[in-house]
Amino acid sequence: MDNVDAILAEQVAYYRARAQEYDEWWNRDGSYDRGVEANAAWSAAVDALEAWVREQVPAVLDVLELAAGTGNFTRVLAAHADRVTAVDSSEETLELNRGKLRALGLDTRVDFVAADVFAWSPPRQFDVVFFSFWLSHVPAATAAMFWSLVDAALKPGGRVVFADNLLPWDPSAVKAGDLSPRTLNDGSNWTVVKRYWLPDELAAELAALGWAVDVEVFDPLFIAAHGGRAADR
Repeated sequence: MDNVDAILAEQVAYYRARAQEYDEWWNRDGSYDRGVEANAAWSAAVDALEAWVREQVPAVLDVLELAAGTGNFTRVLAAHADRVTAVDSSEETLELNRGKLRALGLDTRVDFVAADVFAWSPPRQFDVVFFSFWLSHVPAATAAMFWSLVDAALKPGGRVVFADNLLPWDPSAVKAGDLSPRTLNDGSNWTVVKRYWLPDELAAELAALGWAVDVEVFDPLFIAAHGGRAADR
């Protein structure tokens, strides 16, 4: 991928512009409404994924959530973790995140940090590093840098837990390379990084970077993994 910095800057700008409509995707509203049957399948997969996250992130832990977004998983984490540090590059999405957590009475358990993940250094080490629907936006060229950040953020023996898209609803939307065109409700056009993996491919890519993870599939929508440094296992 040429000009990675410019693509990442556009991706940050895109998610700031998309903040107010992001949850349309998560809630299957507007242009993301696929009809009763497909929406029900989505909701069932979301419920299963949230239950899986609760299993993989035990209570009474200090959790770092990278690219926390509008809080769809921040609320899951904050419901039982001792402390959550939620980092996102967009103040707009973090404000929506705060609102969701405040409505649930969970905002006092979360430290919100507005920062570009690629330029941020963790202030301490955490029991768990979590991210959802984020790894697919990390270019292959910066994957080693990102996983170095995860490594720096984890306590010895700490765990990484994450989830992402398995395949898009429309497989034809997958373009060659790592880039994907996006259009917002206002008609503006953007380009973001979007990568997809099959389970064995994801495990192999992370193994090459020094991580040992177990990968699970919530067919046909989500892929998820948990594990840690290969040296710790």
